[in-house]
Amino acid sequence: MTQTTDNKLNVLMVGTGEYTTGFVNGAQSTSDKKVGVIGLSMFDLRRRGKVGKISIVGTNGKKLPAIREHLKKNIGEVYKMDTTLDYSSPADDQVDPDAYKNAIDQYLSPGDAITVFTPDPTHYPIALYAIQRGIHVLLTKPAVKILSEHQELIAEADKHGVVVMVEHHKRFDPAYRDARAKALSFGEFNYFYSYMSQPKRQLDTFRAWAGKESDISYYLNSHHIDFHCWALEGKAVPYRVVASGSKGVATSEPFNLVENTEDTISLLVNWRSTTNPSHEGVAVYTSSWVAPNKSEVHSQQRFHYLGASGELNVDQAHRGYTTTSDANGHVFVNPFYMNYAPDEEGHFAGQTGYGYISIEKFVDACQAVNDKRLTPNDLDQRQMPTIRNTVLVTAILEAGRVSLDENRSVEITSLNGGYTLV
Repeated sequence: MTQTTDNKLNVLMVGTGEYTTGFVNGAQSTSDKKVGVIGLSMFDLRRRGKVGKISIVGTNGKKLPAIREHLKKNIGEVYKMDTTLDYSSPADDQVDPDAYKNAIDQYLSPGDAITVFTPDPTHYPIALYAIQRGIHVLLTKPAVKILSEHQELIAEADKHGVVVMVEHHKRFDPAYRDARAKALSFGEFNYFYSYMSQPKRQLDTFRAWAGKESDISYYLNSHHIDFHCWALEGKAVPYRVVASGSKGVATSEPFNLVENTEDTISLLVNWRSTTNPSHEGVAVYTSSWVAPNKSEVHSQQRFHYLGASGELNVDQAHRGYTTTSDANGHVFVNPFYMNYAPDEEGHFAGQTGYGYISIEKFVDACQAVNDKRLTPNDLDQRQMPTIRNTVLVTAILEAGRVSLDENRSVEITSLNGGYTLV
């Protein structure tokens, strides 16, 4: 078993897909994450002395030789960076859906960490297995699909004293952080609208699970729902959800996804003030994965917030930086998320990107808890995106799914210090 030395955090990356490696369907991704986010960030954090051993585990070992070559060529050679993996699993000739269990048991010790960027239904069993063995966990969003599972992870994280965070990187976007601070000064909440999309080609990227294991609301609405829950923390709570969806594109040629796969989903959510019962607000969260393939951005991302004494608008997709080329046409660029340009010495220089920051914050939190400088409860109090602080995100998302499946409104109510759906 590995041992953490000099406060370096040993990390096992669970999941080998686009967000971790930038490798999809046997080749480098064609999205804006051509070299991924998690692997690149961890390799750089190792170069900077914060991370120790880095390993990776998936379900299909036959993919791993090509992934290792991709990491070496497109990260190692580009940024003069060591992309060595201390351990990879399953074996290159094997397929094993439970390979993560063996990897955690054999190669991690209490105080080490895993990142979980896998299909939505697998988040809960992987996280639970790690938590019960004293391993810190960084979950992709949505943390889980079911409210009861989310609340069980809260209880287990408390029991075992580990850090469990959700990779809600928008909390570290300087525009969103500033917007939240201003929203807090606008009095009672009144109205919120958000929209987030990705191009239709992503349906091929997500073909293995899209419409079968999860939906576009879980995948994209989770971003702005978390921001809104964070902005209203201690000020208001959601109590009713009604969802509507459009269909027809994802289930048609050339995608032919499973029947009833939604193209676009909107959640209408009623909020009630916790300090003034006479004040209520309404939010509409909309997400889609059938945007044009030739859009000027990979992902449209914007929201409007209205309070009793002020309003604000944030357009995350259009930041005043454009490029035009024969190959890609007219494109709006967002280097504030992940800046892939090397520095003057040829090293990766994207440490100020909010995608990178969210990962470094997790590493720093694990180190602080391991050193007993902080407790997981301290992270809750600091309003970090911990498993406890993101419970209402899961409540809203599951309520939306139930509303779609059962064609009814769904209530969110408090119960024994937690929440339940009615």
